[in-house]
Amino acid sequence: MPRFFIDKNDILDAHITICGEDAKHISKVLRMKAGDMITLCDGCGSDYEAKIEKSDKDSVSASIISQKKSESEPDIEITLFQALPKSGKMEYIIQKCTELGINKIIPCIMDRCVVKLNSEADAKRKTERYQSIALAASKQSGRGIVPKVEMPVTFNDMLGLIKEYDLSFTAYENEDGTTIKDAFKKTKDIKSIAYVIGPEGGISDSELEKIKASEIATVSLGKRILRTETAGAAVLSMINYEFLL
Repeated sequence: MPRFFIDKNDILDAHITICGEDAKHISKVLRMKAGDMITLCDGCGSDYEAKIEKSDKDSVSASIISQKKSESEPDIEITLFQALPKSGKMEYIIQKCTELGINKIIPCIMDRCVVKLNSEADAKRKTERYQSIALAASKQSGRGIVPKVEMPVTFNDMLGLIKEYDLSFTAYENEDGTTIKDAFKKTKDIKSIAYVIGPEGGISDSELEKIKASEIATVSLGKRILRTETAGAAVLSMINYEFLL
């Protein structure tokens, strides 16, 4: 059944009106009409089964038949702190991590990041673009939420934010003592996980010292070095296997 995201506040007396591109897609591309059923997601983890009452290119009206918790969302909140890579790579990371169940992606500005943000307006423009990619990937993969892509933060700000999570770690290619499996074993009954993926050039020595001083574990992902655009999705797959499936 086709799925579309809505704003929960737009539901009035068990009715919803869908406008814009989604309305056009429902009426002109899918050719859905009165009496057809669609699934609406409020972006907060609830799915609504709805019956179309009226459909045209400008708006689609539907009545809510039932509501249930989305079955596609994990119980653990997972956040990726991703060192800001080139734009094409960031888009790929957002798309794949959304498909795999990420809750939040926070770009980080680190020493060896190739991309430099020219201004706050530039950062905002990129973030809006990234959020639209998360929305499209959520629709495609049947998510119950749209992962939040935050504005970029500094490395030092990231060190403060990551302390709020039950389990946190940094993927580091030169770590030879602790594996990601070891990190998973150290925490029980966790509700939130955060992990850091460095930039194309890797984590700098000064950043590594700060990570260790903050008591954030560094973990190995195996004997091969993964690209920054591969590592985030690889770690998320490991988390899914360990905790969620």
